Amino acid sequence: MIKIGILTGSTRDSRVNLQVADWVKSIADKRTDAEFELIDIKDFNLPKFNEPIPAIMSQDYQAPEAHAWSEKISSLDGFIFVTPEYNKAITSGLKDAIDYLYVEWNHKAAGIVSYGSTLGVTAANDLRLILTVPKVATVGPSVAMSLFTDFQDMSRFNPAPFHEDSLHKTIDDVVAWSTALKGIRQKDSELQTV
Repeated sequence: MIKIGILTGSTRDSRVNLQVADWVKSIADKRTDAEFELIDIKDFNLPKFNEPIPAIMSQDYQAPEAHAWSEKISSLDGFIFVTPEYNKAITSGLKDAIDYLYVEWNHKAAGIVSYGSTLGVTAANDLRLILTVPKVATVGPSVAMSLFTDFQDMSRFNPAPFHEDSLHKTIDDVVAWSTALKGIRQKDSELQTV
């Protein structure tokens, strides 16, 4: 069975991101076609990305925290990123977490759940572009939520019921694409051992 990680996109102490990720997981866990795991990037305590050599060129990470991060991302077949929008972009914490790795992301699928004052749309588009470099295929369906209508006082998550349908469509595609891309990763692995 494929494994899908639900990745938080914020490390702030005052974040609402974990509430949104918990909602995604509660809906995903009702499915039987994949295993879902909540991955909180804050738990990995990654320092600001300041490696002497980019991950694309070397897997000899300087930051010891990156080893556990590498193992976790390697163990997954696909992702659902839960990203807030900060100043029309994703957070620096999420960008650093992506930049620490390269091959661990390759040929996997991702869906995006975003939120912000303008539904997090610019952050979602930013994330789609960023994920093209480490060869992550982002699916078309997504979830975009408003800080004004899907949160009470911008601090307590209370999503409109129609978002659940959008989330199901996003998960459907992430599971389908992750399943298909697993074959490509296996073929790549076979070619590397020859």
